[in-house]
Amino acid sequence: MWQLDWTKLADILTYDPRQPMIFSSGLFLFLFLGFSLIYALLQKRTTARLLFVSAFSYYFYYKSSGVYFFLLGIVSVSDYLLAARMARTETLWKRKMLVVVSLCINLGLLCYFKYTNFFYEILCPLWNGHYEAFDIFLPVGISFFTFQSLSYTIDVYRRDLKPLDSLLDYVFYVSFFPQLVAGPIVRARDFIPQIRQPLFVSKEMFGQGVFFIVSGLFKKAVISDYISINFVERIFDNPSLYSGLENLFGVYGYALQIYCDFSGYSDMAIGIALLLGFRFPINFDSPYKSDSVTDFWHRWHISLSSWLRDYLYISLGGNRKGKIRTYINLILTMLLGGLWHGASWNFIIWGALHGVALAVHKFIRSLFHRPKNYRSTGWRRVFAVIITFHFVCFCWIFFRNTEFEGSVSMIRQIFTSFHPELFVQLVEGYWKVFVLMGIGYMLHWCPDSWQNACSRGMTRMPLVGQALILIALIFLVIQVKSSDIQPFIYFQF
Repeated sequence: MWQLDWTKLADILTYDPRQPMIFSSGLFLFLFLGFSLIYALLQKRTTARLLFVSAFSYYFYYKSSGVYFFLLGIVSVSDYLLAARMARTETLWKRKMLVVVSLCINLGLLCYFKYTNFFYEILCPLWNGHYEAFDIFLPVGISFFTFQSLSYTIDVYRRDLKPLDSLLDYVFYVSFFPQLVAGPIVRARDFIPQIRQPLFVSKEMFGQGVFFIVSGLFKKAVISDYISINFVERIFDNPSLYSGLENLFGVYGYALQIYCDFSGYSDMAIGIALLLGFRFPINFDSPYKSDSVTDFWHRWHISLSSWLRDYLYISLGGNRKGKIRTYINLILTMLLGGLWHGASWNFIIWGALHGVALAVHKFIRSLFHRPKNYRSTGWRRVFAVIITFHFVCFCWIFFRNTEFEGSVSMIRQIFTSFHPELFVQLVEGYWKVFVLMGIGYMLHWCPDSWQNACSRGMTRMPLVGQALILIALIFLVIQVKSSDIQPFIYFQF
């Protein structure tokens, strides 16, 4: 009996690569209840509370990436010290050297763990070498916390932010577990002022937090996981075995899957942060309602797109150096944005397609002298949304397929072997998948006022009612989930 208990405790405390800790796992929900109790008891002890949350965040990251949690410490301590030295240095070239050191540390870690094998494979033919991949583990969320920490040092360098006096506060900011492994990328200037504020969770914040958690859990564990396992993976794994119609709906399914997966994580991160008394910016704003590619990037992964705009696009010159340079900067920004998602040519192609589309849209807008806030209306807007949605879906083909041949095969099937007569048979065979896809797209395209009304309804509901809804959703998740944990798609980035 005692041996069994110790075994269970060891399973909880140690890292298991087959069972990473994610928000939708039963282990996290169980631990979060205990965490919340201690967190509430430390309400008026700010320093002790920050220490406790930081320790739990490191444990959370350890359960996601094992011993690589030490990278958090390297990034946190180095950037804290560099920013503090930067603030005391008046000489411009010395401050530039300090921010370059910060860039080298953060991007150096990112490049080593994420891009070593990619660049090695590219360069290997130059010396006629035999390519054999190095055994390098990719720590979960390294792209997120390095970018988040960089926003701090760059803002201090630009004099947009004063450095923190406490290393604990900075460790808390970088490692805060709700957004640690898959964003949103929270800016230091937005989050740091909240750290030492008195802990207060209003009824509105609590209700909104529960609503975001319920919404995110439903998106991820019910819609995304089910349509992925039971339909999307089958199509993308062997596109040539299916008709063009099935491939097309596979693409529609993946578009919904990646949205529900990533926005679901963001919703849960925002909801958990609200329950802890912190506010995160919205990371998704109904992106498939966009009427242009530019509008899409104002709505999709907002924390990343705004980071790339403020720290990369503007640093390259933005739109200040002529039209041609502006178009080049847009394409370069999206190319690097594609590479940020992964060390593979499919992500670079995806980024290049979006970069060219952004440049073309900017050119057309300048050609017709349309202002930035221009929005089409009526049937023109309907057609613009349809075209934008299908362009985004076309790009998702390259994003999802790791091999270029798979993307070509899928596109070939859609355009040369469509077979619309199979539609009824397809729906009958995958009716559960199509029901969930219909629900997912309906919820996505419903008016924003409906979502706001649901959020207000959840806020007004008594605690018992909120608990019952959450319990009912967890029961639904148990009914539809697979036997294995399905990690969030963006964990790999």
